Amino acid sequence: MTSLLLRDVEVGGRRADVRLAGGTVREVGGKLRADPREEVVDGRGGALIPGLHDHHIHLMATAAAERSVRLGPPEVSTPRELAEALRRADAALPPGSWLRGVGYHESVAGDLDREALDALLPGRPVRVQHRSGAQWSLNGAACRAVGLDGGPLPEGAETDAAGRATGRLFRADAWLRERLPPQPPPDLAGLGRRLARAGVTGVTDATPVERVEDLRLLAEAGLPQRLVLTGGPALASANFPEGVGRGPVKLVVADHELPSLDALAAAIEAAHLASRPVAVHCVSLVALVLALAAWEQAGVRPGDRIEHGSVVPAGLIPVLAERRLTVVTQPGFIAERGDRYLLDVPPEDHGDLYRCASLLAGGVPVAGSTDAPYSAPDPWRAVRAATDRRTASGRVLGAGERLPADRALDLFLTPLDSPGGKPRSVRPGVPADLVLLAAPLEEVLASPSADAVTLTFFAGAPFPR
Repeated sequence: MTSLLLRDVEVGGRRADVRLAGGTVREVGGKLRADPREEVVDGRGGALIPGLHDHHIHLMATAAAERSVRLGPPEVSTPRELAEALRRADAALPPGSWLRGVGYHESVAGDLDREALDALLPGRPVRVQHRSGAQWSLNGAACRAVGLDGGPLPEGAETDAAGRATGRLFRADAWLRERLPPQPPPDLAGLGRRLARAGVTGVTDATPVERVEDLRLLAEAGLPQRLVLTGGPALASANFPEGVGRGPVKLVVADHELPSLDALAAAIEAAHLASRPVAVHCVSLVALVLALAAWEQAGVRPGDRIEHGSVVPAGLIPVLAERRLTVVTQPGFIAERGDRYLLDVPPEDHGDLYRCASLLAGGVPVAGSTDAPYSAPDPWRAVRAATDRRTASGRVLGAGERLPADRALDLFLTPLDSPGGKPRSVRPGVPADLVLLAAPLEEVLASPSADAVTLTFFAGAPFPR
């Protein structure tokens, strides 16, 4: 297909026709004359907007989560529900295969270790990921299968007073992955289709992988979305696969094992020397303060960003603005985890959680993301959460951080190579990565939902739904 004409679509609040050709938006105007050789699509007055960009997602983990059992809120909230979910998953699996659980939170049944899991399901290897993504809990069968009993323990393996592995592993994904039995690769192509149906045309994978092979797997997965990849410090100077964007170096400030100030500053300096910005994972105030101190020592490069910014006191907003640090946030967590935050976080700190409006008002660039699989890979749910700031139970968390719906959508319309920058628009000359909605934009944003996506276009070609 060389050319496509969209009839009667809303662009920037006005009805118009739009011609797509050569992978770009060729014309925008009223009553464009159709070429007999081009396909014509009737937009029926629906809004035509740029494709959404998810600026922080973990593609492999999200695809893997599709074949895992959810073991945390809201699906599982009590010890009884946990036991029932494990029993159902066990019954559906062949003997001897591993059971993979995700999304666990200690509010369900306390801290999981091998003994707790053995009391629930001792008969097959079980591994359960904490919803933070930083920890795996293994039962006894799984501990024996990967060599935690009797063998050398990896960094991040917790032990009891007798030196025996408890089955809890912190930030040991690479070690664990090498010891798991072979299994089919996650269905990345299927994930790409799911994202396309939600109108997502570009993603930044924020996984701090340390091997070029892991980058190549994503680059060659056949995803329709434009990809920006990060990778960890070991890949700061690596040659990235063709066809993907080279994003910032991902640095993780893990609260259970904080790096020294000098070590973090050195990692930032190394990335900058490789002509790359950094994306620093900060989910606590301690992590944020440490990161800011490291930037003070190492200096800031354009494109440096804070991932999550889960806790940002008002007093630090001017500091972020002065240094032009972008915050890549996940407003969807307010909807999915907000009730837990209301219980666990002191009331005086509620306004500091996943700020949006106050950051923008203070001059801090903000970009939106889902952090899937740790939140649903649906930007429209995040847009709705940024707009109403309602938890799953309907309570409001941080009312002062609410955004107008169109501004919340803008968080997902900024360029992949400039998150938090100027939102993209539909105009001649831009790439034809677009989304056609079923109604005018104001109507869709009154109740944001991926169900409003009618067609998603990649380089001017409609993606099959």
